[in-house]
Amino acid sequence: MTCRTIILNYDEATAPEREAGLEKAAAIIRRGGLVAFPTETVYGLGADALNPEAVGQIFTVKGRPADNPLIVHVADLDQAAASTTGWDDRAERLAAAFWPGPLTLVLPRADGFPDITTAGLSTVGLRLPGHPVARALISQAERPIAAPSANLSGGPSPTRAEHVIADLNDKVPMIITAGDCRVGIESTVLDLTLETPEILRPGFVTAGVIFEKTGIRVTMDPALNTARQNYAESGWKPKAPGMKYRHYAPKAEVIVVRGPAERIGPEMKRLCQIETAAGKQVVEWRLNELSPEKAAFELFDRLRRADLEGADIILAGTVSQTDGDLSFAVMNRLLKSAGYHVIDL
Repeated sequence: MTCRTIILNYDEATAPEREAGLEKAAAIIRRGGLVAFPTETVYGLGADALNPEAVGQIFTVKGRPADNPLIVHVADLDQAAASTTGWDDRAERLAAAFWPGPLTLVLPRADGFPDITTAGLSTVGLRLPGHPVARALISQAERPIAAPSANLSGGPSPTRAEHVIADLNDKVPMIITAGDCRVGIESTVLDLTLETPEILRPGFVTAGVIFEKTGIRVTMDPALNTARQNYAESGWKPKAPGMKYRHYAPKAEVIVVRGPAERIGPEMKRLCQIETAAGKQVVEWRLNELSPEKAAFELFDRLRRADLEGADIILAGTVSQTDGDLSFAVMNRLLKSAGYHVIDL
């Protein structure tokens, strides 16, 4: 699929250009087209969530498996409540605490959502994004927008304008850029259909913060610490994006070196010498030396830059993580990018 892509640089546009650009983008969504747009987590590729043909284009352009559900982005609480038959006190408290923001709530879906949007599930993932451009687009489109990350399926998610343009230019009608995404990893996905809510995908909103701000205790999907390599061939249906297939993978081979901080450096040096002697170009990352916030912000950009620099192997040093914290969310993405290739010290 090829087309001429309109690119609106929102940050550099004048106020009239911004207004006209958002009107054009909303019109594209309403008539069943695709628009890539910024959120605070990663850039999204959006379509009218209630239009099955429009949503189908997302899967085609990205090369995304059809059983991988999409997150539906809403403009306000009224639109969220209208998108589910299960908006309850817990959803109300979580929305009050974290919306607009990087938290997706999995709830029973309302009538009107096509199967393709929810991958045939009886649930829908809902999020009110924190980026003003995203909210303005959804409001002007006057309908919920289904939007996975705005990249080709399986590769690192896009957190900068150049990432989106590199992947989707001439593949979608319009791209709106607005600098770097503030968070850098996708939203936390929380399943509210269970008696005890369960985090299906970790993110910036952690289990501890959820309890601190709402008093709601949540658990972690026990399979988050498990490699799902065999699930892609099974009939298992994921309830949230990123649970089944390999994600975030660059062209370079990623090897995670995990263990005590004092042992990571020497081991990475040893591995680097071996691979360099074999003629490989090696990139070394000491992610254990970064704050979790900085690691989250930089991870996907680093994966993409390694490919641009022609790296054959990425050695990523990390310390062991605690379930539920932000470091755990970063490790979740890193392990998937490595295909769970880990050296534990």
